[in-house]
Amino acid sequence: MSSTPSRPRITPQSVLDPTETTAPLSFKTHAYYDNVPGDQRLRTTTFLQDCEGERGHKNRNTINVSKEGLSDMYEQKIKGFFEEHMHEDEEIRYILDGSGFFDVREMPTDAWIRLAVEPGDLIVLPAGIYHRFTLDEKNNIKALRLFQVSRHPTLFHTCANSRCDMKDEPKWVPYNRNQDTNVNSHRVGYLKVVGVGA
Repeated sequence: MSSTPSRPRITPQSVLDPTETTAPLSFKTHAYYDNVPGDQRLRTTTFLQDCEGERGHKNRNTINVSKEGLSDMYEQKIKGFFEEHMHEDEEIRYILDGSGFFDVREMPTDAWIRLAVEPGDLIVLPAGIYHRFTLDEKNNIKALRLFQVSRHPTLFHTCANSRCDMKDEPKWVPYNRNQDTNVNSHRVGYLKVVGVGA
């Protein structure tokens, strides 16, 4: 019996090599990719501290997406990850072990761009971008999740009457794509950044 879980799968035919597609990925989606070379991963702590300083990250935790790591929640979680959705905060992942695929929507064509991730990869998906995630045939990935702390107004923060929404806690809520998410303020803000919409 196959150990592959019963979930939607995507063939890897459209996999993009991050080292070759970082510029187009950033240009088309405003997603961010970086990699810590294998011989430098012992300096991961310093690397992430630099990331915290540059992007305002304060907290972190580790998620193990595997049958062992998620137990009875495994099937439910991976199906949820694969649903096309957006977040109202940046999604930041540093891959520690295993591998998988992030799919992001390119605008204005709405086509999928697939990014294979493996240990040493750092990916930052902006608030409002439609995306999904799936494991590859190894059915395992371990990632460090970095939480952004909003202490100054940016495009993706809500400001009114000169008072801004300063956030300390991450929002893990996924908003599955529908008519409501299309007019979500974070989605609208994202579209403006990539040059789509008024």
